[in-house]
Amino acid sequence: MASDAKKLQPIIIKRIKKAGHVAHGGAWKIAYADFVTAMMAFFLLMWLLGSTSEGDKKGLSDYFQSPLKVAMQGGTGAGASQSIINGGGNDLTQTAGQAKRGDGADAKAKRNSGDQAKAARAKQDAQKLAQISAKISGIISGTPKLAEFSDQIKLAITPDGLQIQIVDDQKRPMFDSGSASVKPYMREILQLIGEALVDVDNKISMEGHTDKTPYGSGVRGYSNWELSADRANATRRELVAVGLPDEKMARVMGLASSVLFDPENPTSPSNRRISITVLTREAEERLLGPRPAQAAQ
Repeated sequence: MASDAKKLQPIIIKRIKKAGHVAHGGAWKIAYADFVTAMMAFFLLMWLLGSTSEGDKKGLSDYFQSPLKVAMQGGTGAGASQSIINGGGNDLTQTAGQAKRGDGADAKAKRNSGDQAKAARAKQDAQKLAQISAKISGIISGTPKLAEFSDQIKLAITPDGLQIQIVDDQKRPMFDSGSASVKPYMREILQLIGEALVDVDNKISMEGHTDKTPYGSGVRGYSNWELSADRANATRRELVAVGLPDEKMARVMGLASSVLFDPENPTSPSNRRISITVLTREAEERLLGPRPAQAAQ
C-alpha cells in the first residue's frame, strides 16, 4: 500500500519567475530638457547683450524707468531719439551726439590734425631746449670762474621743459643765511644764464626751495615759505637786470621744503636751491592758457 500511495503522490514543479529591471520613469528627461532650455536661454541672452548697441541698452533702461517719457519723446529709447544731445542721432553705436551725417569723420580728421600739430610743436620744443642746454653747459665749462661751481648747476629735460637748478653747497651758499641777499658768485651764474635766455621765446618759471630746517618764529612769523619766495623773486630781479624781459616770467613762487632735491636727507644743503624752468609750449598753455593768435605766430 505504501508503494501505491507513493506512486499516486502528485509531482509539484516550482518555477521561479525572474523579475525584470524596475522602470526609472521619465522624470530625468524632464530635468534634462529644463537644463538644456535654461542653457539655450542663457546663451541667447549673452548673444543679445553682445550684439545690442549702447543706445538701445540705454533706451531699454530709460523705458523701464520712465516708459511714458520715452513714449512721448518717440523712438524705442533715448538712444534712438533725433535730439542733438549726446547719444542721439542716426548712428546708435556712437555715444556722442550727431548734428548731421559725416560729423564723426570730420571730428576725427580735426583731432588727427591737432595731434600732428601738437607732436610737431613738441619736437620743435625738444630741439630748442636741447640747444639751450648745450649753450648753457658750454658757457659754464668755458668760463674759468664758473667751472668750479659746475657741480652746483644741474641741467635736466623734464616734461615741463628745460630745468636749470642751482643748488646750495655747505661751503658755497647761494644766499646769505636766512635772507634773500644774492652771493657774488651766484650773481655771476644768474647773469650768464640770463644772457643765454634773452633770445628764447619760451616762458620761464621760477621756484625757490629750502631744506626742512624750521625757520621763523611760529606759524605767523617769517617762515621757509616766505624765504623761498623772496629768493625766487631775487633771482628774477637778477635775470631781468641782464636784459631778460619781465614778460617772459610765467610764474615766480616759493615752495619751501615741499619738493626736496634729496628726500633721504631733508636737511641737506642741496635741498636749498633755485629752479629755473624754460617751459615747453604745452606746459605754458597748461599754466597760462593758449597764447593769442598774433603772439603764437
